[in-house]
Amino acid sequence: MAGRWDDVVGGLLLRAAVVLHRTVAGRVARERWQARRNRVIRAARRRGVSVEELAAGLGLTTSWIRQVLAGKKPAEPAVEPPVVEEAA
Repeated sequence: MAGRWDDVVGGLLLRAAVVLHRTVAGRVARERWQARRNRVIRAARRRGVSVEELAAGLGLTTSWIRQVLAGKKPAEPAVEPPVVEEAA
């Protein structure tokens, strides 16, 4: 009996991994998710959620949220190159 449940759960986990891989991996997929997120942010704002509340809930800055609400694409956060220490 335990083997059958393991098979069922394993199959479900595999399907979940496939969905996540297809929806999250890749630049185009990430842009689609961000576009969906931005539409939801705008809808929440139209229904009275404050900019500060949106920023706190999403872990973004208020200026980022305001740019999304204005329909602008916020600049990508700067990624600093890793610091490599020289061997002595």
